[in-house]
Amino acid sequence: MRLSIERKPVRVNPDSKRVIARFFFNGNDRAKEVIQRVMEVSEDVAFSIVSPILQEYSKRHRNITRVLNRHCSKLKPLFAELSIDFDTLTVYRKLLIGSYFTHEYSIESAAFFNPSIVDDPDQSELEDGERRVIMSFRAVGEGHISSITFRRALIDKNNNITVIPAGDYIDEAEIVRNAVYNKKLFFEKAVATQISIDVLHDVESKLDHHFEYTTLRRIILDSQKLQENDMQRLEYDKILWLADSYYEIVFSLDTDISDRVIFPISEYERKGIEDARFVKFTNEDGSSTYYATYTAYDGSLIMPKLLQTKDFYDFRIMPLYGAGAQNKNLALFPRKINGRFAMISRIDGWNNYIMYSDKINIWEKPMLLQQPQFAWEFVQIGNCGSPIETEHGWIVITHGVGPMRRYVLGASLLKLDDPTVEIGRLKEPLLIPNNDEREGYVPNVLYSCGSIIHNNKLIIPYGLSDYSTSFAEVNMDELIGKLLEDGPAK
Repeated sequence: MRLSIERKPVRVNPDSKRVIARFFFNGNDRAKEVIQRVMEVSEDVAFSIVSPILQEYSKRHRNITRVLNRHCSKLKPLFAELSIDFDTLTVYRKLLIGSYFTHEYSIESAAFFNPSIVDDPDQSELEDGERRVIMSFRAVGEGHISSITFRRALIDKNNNITVIPAGDYIDEAEIVRNAVYNKKLFFEKAVATQISIDVLHDVESKLDHHFEYTTLRRIILDSQKLQENDMQRLEYDKILWLADSYYEIVFSLDTDISDRVIFPISEYERKGIEDARFVKFTNEDGSSTYYATYTAYDGSLIMPKLLQTKDFYDFRIMPLYGAGAQNKNLALFPRKINGRFAMISRIDGWNNYIMYSDKINIWEKPMLLQQPQFAWEFVQIGNCGSPIETEHGWIVITHGVGPMRRYVLGASLLKLDDPTVEIGRLKEPLLIPNNDEREGYVPNVLYSCGSIIHNNKLIIPYGLSDYSTSFAEVNMDELIGKLLEDGPAK
């Protein structure tokens, strides 16, 4: 018999009015034509065109003039090719040119789902029994491009959940490329991206054991000049695309958490940043760091990546390496176990694995942990977020895929000091789509990227059919009791 679970009367739906002003570029030749046409209009005409644009779009975007100037500045190499002195352009002409290379993108017009949940770093001014949390979501817009967005929520002493309304603006972060690359690790990852081996050997031979982005870029550009055709030059570009997968992003301190969006930046994630699993990680000195594993997707290649932050303003992002950093569904344990980092993964697409590492970005030697055992998970089993520590063991919310490709949620209990050992596993699903939840972009799918325990209840935010998000909760005593009663899967 299935456990009793309470669905919360809270639904977070996508909002098509949430738009961001992004750089719009249709290639060098068309861009040059546009620049030349704008340069031909008089100053008065330039002002008359851009003035109403500023008035209209300043209501939709924070500091639209900064955005337009930034987008105009990205075109400096083209101005040089056209023999135009960028520095002599007037303020309004720069803004006008920037407007032709800007478009609005509705980041969540299609879907807002697959949430994770962690403690907010700020727990001040709360009453007993209350808790402030930060939730991440997979937002999907035009072209089915996914990004990571955030909301703040409050859980009261009765476990009522209030999701704080989003702000009026959305901001992209400033990108900082200050990584120092380890040559051995970098080129191991490059091989997995199917870049030409000859090109990799050529570039690798010209680099020191550790190198910076500017050095790599200079070598790439010099090497491309020696190539005979565009296909060979493209192979060198791909190495830069991989280097672009390492970066730091910084949001302005005057942004609300709901204003911040982590949008695909590198070429290897241009089709989406999917299913971030955030976890509040307790370091050995007692301090906390927030990590998230997520999947970067370029349309054909999947690249697992790691995101790190202390405050949700400043984020460091890097790829994950090793035989265990493959496919999707990586979820980090919230602390070291026996002195080592621990991670659950699904390297083959249908079984759960566990692995340990001394370095948080290198994962080798995955060990089989769980296989599909029950009819509702015969197609595949995977995790739904980082394991949650209890005195009885590690709670792992799982997803199982069964007949008609229906996704349901399950639960497992792993041994506290040795999570390779499964203590219990629900024989029946914990949560299945009801009639109100089965319709959406992808029907019959429930999915989560993280849960939290509050007031002895496990609160599970979950995506509904790849469209919107809701919440459910289950009593922890009942859940633990059922897991121990069912025992390990056989």
